[in-house]
Amino acid sequence: MKASKIAYKPVGLALGATSGLIAAAAFKQAWKMIGHDDDAPDATDEHRTWQEVLVAAALQGAVFAVVKAAVDRAGAVATRRLTGTWPG
Repeated sequence: MKASKIAYKPVGLALGATSGLIAAAAFKQAWKMIGHDDDAPDATDEHRTWQEVLVAAALQGAVFAVVKAAVDRAGAVATRRLTGTWPG
């Protein structure tokens, strides 16, 4: 395994945790605007409709995927700028 890959591992883990926090906050705000409610429905909430539960799950998945990709890409670009090598 390349030294640059090994050196990037802790950075990647930190970025992953950070992206999770950012995505959770972004999803919460998006759901407040779309769902007109503070909390997204749980799949087992009997007082919520199928539509609400599935829309919330789809939105959450999309937000997490986009934020993770953006943070991972930004981390890789920053690493290349600092070290001259791509961490992949």
